Amino acid sequence: MNTPALRIGFAGTPDFAASHLDALLNAKYNILGVYTQPDRPAGRGKKDKPSPVKTLSLKSNLPIFQPQSLKNEEAQEQLQKLNLDVLVVVAYGLILPQEILDMPRYGCINVHASLLPRWRGAAPIERAILAGDKITGVTIMQMDAGLDTGDILLSSETPIDANDNSASLTARLKSIGQDALLDVLKEIQSNSIKCLKQNNDISTYASKLSKEEALISWDKSAEEILRQVNAFYPRSPAYCFYHGQRLRIIQASALTKNSAGSTGTIGQISHNGIEINCADSSLLVNRIQLPGKAEISIKDFLNGRKDYFSQDKSFSSSPQQDQ
Repeated sequence: MNTPALRIGFAGTPDFAASHLDALLNAKYNILGVYTQPDRPAGRGKKDKPSPVKTLSLKSNLPIFQPQSLKNEEAQEQLQKLNLDVLVVVAYGLILPQEILDMPRYGCINVHASLLPRWRGAAPIERAILAGDKITGVTIMQMDAGLDTGDILLSSETPIDANDNSASLTARLKSIGQDALLDVLKEIQSNSIKCLKQNNDISTYASKLSKEEALISWDKSAEEILRQVNAFYPRSPAYCFYHGQRLRIIQASALTKNSAGSTGTIGQISHNGIEINCADSSLLVNRIQLPGKAEISIKDFLNGRKDYFSQDKSFSSSPQQDQ
């Protein structure tokens, strides 16, 4: 395959972004420079750790730039020297000022993990699951100065299954986004790209998830709680309290039946899971995590601690409410 003539820059930071950079490299695109956020302290030792995009760039011998901001003159001059045709931006995490947006010949394009204008902002995948959306997807967008408000170049859909969590949905959106990005670059190169204005009247905002939102209230329906469990895994799993301990719920499913007892009360206990009363139904908890412990299935947990969970005891929203 001949190397495409486009002069491309890439800006991104997390694993989702690295997967798209990898797709460009596999397609033999000419990557002249990679922008990623500065190394951040991570792990128990709090040592500076490179981003997934930097790690891939180092392996691929790509020029790497890590400015604290793109608003200063030095960073802008640095980018100008690359003489780019297009800058591909995927979850970069820094604001691109108008001076940067105007530099590449074809501007800057962004891979966004939602069907814009729905879920503009930082957490589109998690917000789509929390809201109970039936479909989501990836949008390739021509960037402007607004927050995910630019013209749509291409959208690609995928259904959201009831058992999808953020990890499984992210994996699927990576694949969709890679294909969509390559299609858009081909259209840019052939000068056949078409733009579609976003309808601002139907836009929604995907704010970052807070730890407070991960706390389960058993007064909600099983479906609502299941969406909470799925949306917060694996970044910050949904949790409640039992025996005064924080208990993370890793995997569950919604049941139509409701056992006797108040919300949060444990119903049936078996190796298939623990049934917990919710507002209108039950949640079957299949996998949990206790503080300082690894994730474990209910089956394996009960094999070692069969008396830990008891019928008619309650899961609660605070240690003080434990029974």
